[in-house]
Amino acid sequence: MVPHVLLVGKNVRYHTAPTGNLTNYRTNISETTIMKITQVSTVVVNANMRNWIFVKVETDQPGLYGWGEATLEWKTKGVVGSVDDVSRLIIGEDPLRIEHLYQIMYRQYFWKVGIEGMTAISGIEQALWDIKGKVFNVPVYELLGGRVRDRVRVYNHLGGGQMKSMYESTEPQEFAERALIVKEAGYTAMKFMAVPRTEPVEGIQSVRYAEILVRAVREAVGPEMDLMVDLHARTWPGMAIQYCHAFEPYGLLFFEEPCPTEDIEATAQVTRASRIPIATGERLVGRHQFREIFEKRACHVIQPDLSHCGGLWEARKIAAMAETYSMAVAPHNPNGPIATAVAVHFALATPNWLIQEAITNDVPWRNEVLEHPIEVKDGYVDIPVRPGLGIDVNEKAAAKYPFKAEAVQRYFHADGAVADW
Repeated sequence: MVPHVLLVGKNVRYHTAPTGNLTNYRTNISETTIMKITQVSTVVVNANMRNWIFVKVETDQPGLYGWGEATLEWKTKGVVGSVDDVSRLIIGEDPLRIEHLYQIMYRQYFWKVGIEGMTAISGIEQALWDIKGKVFNVPVYELLGGRVRDRVRVYNHLGGGQMKSMYESTEPQEFAERALIVKEAGYTAMKFMAVPRTEPVEGIQSVRYAEILVRAVREAVGPEMDLMVDLHARTWPGMAIQYCHAFEPYGLLFFEEPCPTEDIEATAQVTRASRIPIATGERLVGRHQFREIFEKRACHVIQPDLSHCGGLWEARKIAAMAETYSMAVAPHNPNGPIATAVAVHFALATPNWLIQEAITNDVPWRNEVLEHPIEVKDGYVDIPVRPGLGIDVNEKAAAKYPFKAEAVQRYFHADGAVADW
């Protein structure tokens, strides 16, 4: 049985019909009901390095619900509380009015939401798209304007998602060996951390060692594989520019987050001085925070996180703004499997999209918690065909991995001063 739709005035009314054809189907208005959101809940799944926060939006139509993801490491309890806070505003509302519900969640509290609140809104918003796709029996990308490409290119991380491999390796041989594993898995692009925690201004030793790590990876995988280096906003312009110049011989696809996001002009200085494309934006939320990046042409690639920036529709608005400034979009996504499914639908419908980040083996059971998870083959994802996001959560499997507090991360420079993560 497929939910069908009849437009009546300003409301959308729903009924169930015995056919999948929405065209030319008519029913008596008295036989229809207005669908409503009945419940919004979270399922927290511990995946070692981070807790995945899955968001479930349920309706009063039997069996009709949607899933989204609101993962925000080290702020899990804050996001779960924020989901409860904002969801109270939309209980009883029509789930298909996605823009309207976004405006309610974003604007109808006096204090505007921060990163926790925007992450909560993002997870709910994604779930609403999942519901809408199921109602109309189409994949979400069809609701976003339809496909603009035939497959989605994905890049992996050095180490595939393990904390030690991604963030704590320091030996060139380790970098080379792990890079080969990614290449042998069929990927055509990968990202890694080669830049150590750096003082605002220091000598050349750290730059030279970082160059050794980049060279080791390039020599291991050869010239065909695209490489990206993430600075994690650990540097200020003076040092970031030195790293850029040191890495130029190795043909990077882009250089990510060279400076603290709160100082857009600092990133703009690096962009103007670098011959490597600069990417940033993963810590920004909402299109308003991206505005300064566009106005200053502060990067070449923007990286909104669809689980933080406000969801799919807000990300599409950000991408459209970027397109007018000739900037590509490569969404940030070190999150769980629902976030990856969401990102694939965004990629399929966004013209200036470049490449998609996706963790694949942070935990061996990653795909066990989903029905029909996204699968990467030879570095690409094929077109999803199931309605909505095309996935479902196996809540019984997810319950095997309950919340655990993330490991506390404490980093300091040699003199004891606090260093950025």
